Amino acid sequence: MSALPRRTFAVISHPDAGKSTLTEALALHAQVIAEAGAVHGKAGRRGTVSDWMEIERARGISISSAALQFGYREHVVNLVDTPGHSDFSEDTYRVLSAVDSAVMLVDAAKGLEPQTLKLFQVCAHRGIPVVTVINKWDRPGLDALELMDQIEKEIGLKPTPLTWPVGISGDFKGVLDRRSGDFIRYTRTAGGATRAPEEHLSPAAAAEAAGPDWAEANESSELLSADGADHDQETFLAGATTPVLFTSALLNFGVAQLLDVLLELAPAPSTTAAVDGTARAVDEDFSAFVFKVQAGMDAAHRDRLAYARVCSGVFERGMVVTHAATGRPFATKYAQAVFGRDRTSVEVAHPGDIIGLVNANALRVGDTIFAGTPVEYPGIASFVPEHFAAARAVDSGRYKQFRRGIEQLDQEGVVQVLRSEFRSDQSPVLAAVGPMQFEVVTSRMESEFRSPIRLERLNYSVARRTTAEDAPALAGLREVEVLQRSDGAHLALFSDRWRADAVARQHPDLLLEALPASGR
Repeated sequence: MSALPRRTFAVISHPDAGKSTLTEALALHAQVIAEAGAVHGKAGRRGTVSDWMEIERARGISISSAALQFGYREHVVNLVDTPGHSDFSEDTYRVLSAVDSAVMLVDAAKGLEPQTLKLFQVCAHRGIPVVTVINKWDRPGLDALELMDQIEKEIGLKPTPLTWPVGISGDFKGVLDRRSGDFIRYTRTAGGATRAPEEHLSPAAAAEAAGPDWAEANESSELLSADGADHDQETFLAGATTPVLFTSALLNFGVAQLLDVLLELAPAPSTTAAVDGTARAVDEDFSAFVFKVQAGMDAAHRDRLAYARVCSGVFERGMVVTHAATGRPFATKYAQAVFGRDRTSVEVAHPGDIIGLVNANALRVGDTIFAGTPVEYPGIASFVPEHFAAARAVDSGRYKQFRRGIEQLDQEGVVQVLRSEFRSDQSPVLAAVGPMQFEVVTSRMESEFRSPIRLERLNYSVARRTTAEDAPALAGLREVEVLQRSDGAHLALFSDRWRADAVARQHPDLLLEALPASGR
């Protein structure tokens, strides 16, 4: 059976731009769910399909990436919803290692925000083409041309709108399809819970139906064309331009156009670079890259799922693959396709698909698995932590559950876990990019592992990599603590950057290396 074309992309944004709402709206338009849940956190309303943790539903934010796979117009769509909050930017970075393109949401009222800028930069660094979506056009916001200027000036990407709003923000009547010239008029549904009906009108009919708003939209479109802001596929794939669409994810306006654009313009899976400089073509032997590990998705089974992006070849459930890091084989009997927290057994998967390997306990984030010709893909660097806390079990009688929970959260990358002889295994140090990660650890340790914990915040904010040989000398210095991360790296912790710099000047013979930036 020949494989249908694949499109694999991430949805990324600043917090509260409507990312999870858009994710669900896309699933609604693909007819894989019958009714959209409203924005999470509202009493009496269903939660989004991609936000399934208790803390996500309680806080109304996404704190963990979630994968959704569905069919649409003779394609298979692999969509990964990501955390918007900067405290979880490391999870978003992992997801961007596993996709071929990204959909960036921009709040029409707020424009480009700090996290939006940083995510654009990550996409540019990884060479990921970006489709920009101006969301919440049904609410009062900035002028559309002003938003285009922001994108070009602050990010350096040339915006090339494919649709243009008919009606100012807050009065969203529909969009001008700049490629066909038609007016796509939307009709509201009750609470935006079902797919919004749309009507395609000719320019003449649009002029009669929308009057001055239609004329203004056409005038703006002509200005854009005069400025060279028409879509060009080559510059889009090269990361020099970004197609733009206007939507209201909450009302399901413009969502069908986004799905169509992704199928038409977003790149298909292609060759993947290996650590040795070679490239693995999609039609070569099977290989996949683990970009996420997640436990606690199924309360009944307490299993552990490793998310892997298929890079090449065909995956068949039950096949024996090799773990590149250890050279050991293992069978893939329990492989699943995921849709939020719901899962079904997957028999076959193709490049671009995301598979869940159940209880593959040896797999870690950044690992490669393969069949046939060996290959290993580059790993994913851990971000520099900025917040530190010592963890202890509230109930010492539940130490076994405490240890298992901390180890699991470490393997998932929820936090980095640091240990030393000075601090026993009963009080490891948790290192985080942002403090909200500690809330997730506290919540999950109690709800999933039945071992409530007590956190003692530590007065450190800077970490530097050092060596096992230099660790004893650094540990003997005032206001310095050296611990070992689970990947073997030794980290020296300092109260602030000035103290770290002072130690580096006073002891130039000791290695103090900066860690990768967090992208926050």
